[in-house]
Amino acid sequence: MSKKDIIVGIDIGSSNVRTVISQVFPEEEMPRIIGVGVAQSAGIRKGIIVDLEETVKVISESVEKAERNSGRTVEKALVNLGGNHITSQDSKGVIAVGRADGEVTEDDIMRVINAAQAISIPSNKEIIHVIPKNYSLDEQKGIKDPLGMNGVRLEVDAMIIEGSTPFVRNLIKCVEQARITLDSFVLSPLAAAKATLSKRQKELGVVLVDIGGGTTSIAVFEENDLLHTAVLPIGGGHITNDIAIGLRTSIDVAEKIKLEYGNALPKEIGKKEDIDLSAIDPNEEGIVSRYHVAEIIEARLEEIFSLVNKELKLIGREKLLPAGIVLVGGTVKLPGAVDLAKNILALPAQTGFPLPLGGLVDKVDDPSYATVVGLILWGLESSFYGKKGGSERGRLVTDISASVGSSISGMRKWLGKFLP
Repeated sequence: MSKKDIIVGIDIGSSNVRTVISQVFPEEEMPRIIGVGVAQSAGIRKGIIVDLEETVKVISESVEKAERNSGRTVEKALVNLGGNHITSQDSKGVIAVGRADGEVTEDDIMRVINAAQAISIPSNKEIIHVIPKNYSLDEQKGIKDPLGMNGVRLEVDAMIIEGSTPFVRNLIKCVEQARITLDSFVLSPLAAAKATLSKRQKELGVVLVDIGGGTTSIAVFEENDLLHTAVLPIGGGHITNDIAIGLRTSIDVAEKIKLEYGNALPKEIGKKEDIDLSAIDPNEEGIVSRYHVAEIIEARLEEIFSLVNKELKLIGREKLLPAGIVLVGGTVKLPGAVDLAKNILALPAQTGFPLPLGGLVDKVDDPSYATVVGLILWGLESSFYGKKGGSERGRLVTDISASVGSSISGMRKWLGKFLP
């Protein structure tokens, strides 16, 4: 069997590292999940690597579990990129159409996208993604795919997504030391959107909110274009910390309380409902109010959704996205989280589940697997796997700069594809 039949995604998060191995069958539209591995994160805080050695260990542990599960060896993988070092800006590229007869070719499209990258960015930043929004050809504006059309002047409006060079260097180093070859990086909310959002939702207007352990990522789509993306330095781990402080208990016990007794809506909890800490951990003692726990959770989630609303206000989309909010990440499984989001953002809200794949679907049918399943789907459409032509138009152009240091000097530049 060809190694190109295997697509691997590794979601490196602040709470867990998830590895999913999938196999592509030519006669099937979607890949089959054949291996899943999860390891509790260490060395990562708020999406940023703070301990290289610990991060390498957990990546290796997650990959090894997936390998045992699938009976296959992982050599290459797509990896998510997150953290609040991510920034974005709009850019415009302009070129003259190359052919004498004025017909736009693939080469013209690639040249105009490359022209959009000619922007000033800080020396410690890298261009992670270049996302074409729409094209203009002479006087014709709002073109989604100019290939084959005729004109003289081709322009593109694009979004440039940038990341911190030191973080990119460290993440690549971790993946390489875990003996994995990096195929490509994909921004976490874009990967999650790939797995959970429909074309209709993106057309109408939708915000994907991925509540991770240390950060919350958002991606806003409208008219099938990515309008805005942001990473907020707050996540589900902060809820656990709040519970530990509020109840004067350990982090491990606080996490168990959150998962077993948590609720984002205190009004749904009886004020006389209690939690016996000794039943959770023999080393703990005392009785705590479940209503009080719900108040703690509600306060932190309100803060997260208020920050999301602030981002929507910045781009003029507050309360103006017909397809509403799609929530992913482990935290959104808390009872009442969706209703709280609906109340605070004044928009329809729902939990996002990954698109159904084949194979071990029950292991990834969970909002916390949205990002890693999105990596698989991204890989399915990339030129590397040949599932769809490498020259296919209108997709996301992704370019990791080769200037991130001698530790990755051997890393090749690569081109990924994505249809928002």
